[in-house]
Amino acid sequence: MRYFSNAGGISLQRLFSNFADGWPGRGLLAQRVLIAALLAYCIVNRFREASASAAVPELIEIGLSIFILLGLWTPIVGTLVSLLEVWVLFSRGVDARIPIILAILSATLAMIGPGAWSIDARLFGRKHIDVPDL
Repeated sequence: MRYFSNAGGISLQRLFSNFADGWPGRGLLAQRVLIAALLAYCIVNRFREASASAAVPELIEIGLSIFILLGLWTPIVGTLVSLLEVWVLFSRGVDARIPIILAILSATLAMIGPGAWSIDARLFGRKHIDVPDL
């Protein structure tokens, strides 16, 4: 038996030593769900307060929250959410607590990885290939 990484996932696989399974994987799944739920809460509240032209970051965050929830392109999406929340924090007069929490949680998710229960793990995780003995 040999272990190989699939050719399409070499670049993303190198970002993470593994895709956490078990309790750590469940914790990362819970973190992704929490980030997506907080983003949804913020999006709804900001849509109520913002005009149509000021709602562009919220429209971007809708897509990013779906990607976070699914665990798709986690390093890129986590970084974008973190940067967007920092921008929201400094550009708008909003309460600072939730954007800071979202920025930190998204940045840590981008650094740690999505976990085993994610699309990234299915696309870019290690694959087990049985090579028959010759």
